[in-house]
Amino acid sequence: MKGDRGSAATDRAATDRAATDTAATDTAATDTAALTIRDLTVRYGAVTALDAVSMTVPAGAVTAVLGANGAGKTTLLRTVSAVQSPVSGSITMGDHDLVGAGAESMSRRGLSHVPEGRGVIVELTVEENLRLGLLGRNTSRPRMDMSRVWEMFPPLAQRRQATAHTLSGGERQMLVIARALLATPSVLLLDEPSLGLAPRVVAQIFRQLREAVDADGLTVVLVEQNARSALSIAEHAVVLSLGRVVREGPAADLQGDEELRHAYLGF
Repeated sequence: MKGDRGSAATDRAATDRAATDTAATDTAATDTAALTIRDLTVRYGAVTALDAVSMTVPAGAVTAVLGANGAGKTTLLRTVSAVQSPVSGSITMGDHDLVGAGAESMSRRGLSHVPEGRGVIVELTVEENLRLGLLGRNTSRPRMDMSRVWEMFPPLAQRRQATAHTLSGGERQMLVIARALLATPSVLLLDEPSLGLAPRVVAQIFRQLREAVDADGLTVVLVEQNARSALSIAEHAVVLSLGRVVREGPAADLQGDEELRHAYLGF
């Protein structure tokens, strides 16, 4: 009981600090925000998965969303991409309110979501899987073509006529990210792209994501258990605990906060 009270007090203090940080930066950030989330609450039956979450995703940058299992990270992405409906709150992307919009419309609105699990169609070739990304693409940005994808992910170029069931885990992850990029999104949501992959493959994938952000102005929301790797490529970061924001701010500040890292990020 004593430990529970201490943990709850830590969470409350961190939540209060997060609210102060968010309020201080809201006015400046809103002008350059790709996504603005306010008071977002999501429940699964009696369980509250997100509890009045507010955060800002800066445009043309990587925002890392961090926290332990069960913190609400995947639910956040599912709600932003309209797979899950919130109980209350707002999600705005530019001038558009995403709450109530159909999930099938997100690609045309410029939002692509790569969920955890590497969902390729194993009977199709690599190239055929990629061409699916061209369906319903966002037309408000310059189109990304297939040649750019081959340059970004050479292992896919080498295996373009191979059926997807022959790919390694790392190649499958490259494939689903490349397919999402071919939809020419303004905002890319990524859920645990490093899960189960060798560090060398993770580094390659993160390097290509960083290149897309720097070269094309892409906005990435990166949900990751590997907090150290995520913070290394992110400009902005949000830490969730039990469905609440406990800290939001520049990634470098969070990486330098030893107390926060030990309490919530495990390093």
